[in-house]
Amino acid sequence: MTIKLMQGNEAIGMGAIAAGCRFFAGYPITPSTEVAEILSRELPKVGGKFIQMEDEIASMAAIIGGSIGGLKSMTATSGPGFSLMQENLGYAAMTEVPCVVVNVQRLGPSTGQPTTASQGDVMQTRWGTHGDHPIIVLSPTSVRQAFDLTVTAFNLSEKFRTPVILLTEETIGHMREAVDLPPFDTLQTVERRVTDSPQDYKPYSNTNGDAPPMASFGQGYRYHITGLFHDEFGFPTQRLDEIELWLERIHRKMDNHLDEIVLTEANPQPGARIGIVSYGASARSARHAVKLARQKGIHVSLLVLLTIWPFAEAQVEALGAQVDRLIVPEMNQGQIALEVERLVGRHKVTRISLANGEMITPQMILAAIEA
Repeated sequence: MTIKLMQGNEAIGMGAIAAGCRFFAGYPITPSTEVAEILSRELPKVGGKFIQMEDEIASMAAIIGGSIGGLKSMTATSGPGFSLMQENLGYAAMTEVPCVVVNVQRLGPSTGQPTTASQGDVMQTRWGTHGDHPIIVLSPTSVRQAFDLTVTAFNLSEKFRTPVILLTEETIGHMREAVDLPPFDTLQTVERRVTDSPQDYKPYSNTNGDAPPMASFGQGYRYHITGLFHDEFGFPTQRLDEIELWLERIHRKMDNHLDEIVLTEANPQPGARIGIVSYGASARSARHAVKLARQKGIHVSLLVLLTIWPFAEAQVEALGAQVDRLIVPEMNQGQIALEVERLVGRHKVTRISLANGEMITPQMILAAIEA
């Protein structure tokens, strides 16, 4: 292990290198710029490529092309840049191209306040693109976790042939913590493997597993890629039997593997009648609030969401069944709170919403616990 004082954005960049990322395309934007800066320095050292694009639309298109060409690819952005990426993010979902998109959230809408933190993009990560498709979104609560979940994002992206969003915020991106990174060669990474011959290969096979293996261009495999609904060979189709099979499969490849995708951290306490559901930087305050409450003899359970989407329905329902009240602190006007209310009922949920760029404090959460 190597202990180092490291910034969250730096940890994301190093996590990408460790996961095998070899192509980054992006446009500098506060508060995510350090991710690009780190990778512009580190990628050439491992034979990778860095390119600064003219905007975020082109950045998203470039990493799709890089991934199709065989390189694990990533971009990083924030706020309005993430909005610009939505159309091509939908294209990556339709064409099942693995890639990682980092969104270091800032206060908005529009240009908002670039140097302040927010958790206002939670619903955008799920519903920002048009159409109906699943997405994987991960959210770290610490600098070390920013490293770990970046590696996880690449692994899930490759395994399930899907774009994965790493959703963090200015607080995590710019804070510094002492972290002990493992040797990169000890990490488990998911690589592309195709056993079919080029003649037998169907890039969108509906019978070769939920996520058919992806062949990189330039390896003898030639196939068609389109944003239109397509058949198993990638050519456009209007046949309902082919469209419906594709729709069923892309949802099934997530639904059948929720135990691998949905990551949470539970800190239960026997006899607790109050529970907290939180994520990202807000979860740091929630952890301390729980500590303060327990020192006062108040029993509180905590559930931290590391995977935002797919939503941790089973875990939230289980906690909701054990307590009388669920507190949901988040730096927005109540986005994850909507999901919690959907599962356990509005009467059981207490929202702590702060959308002015400031952190929710442990004292705010403690006051809600004591109330």
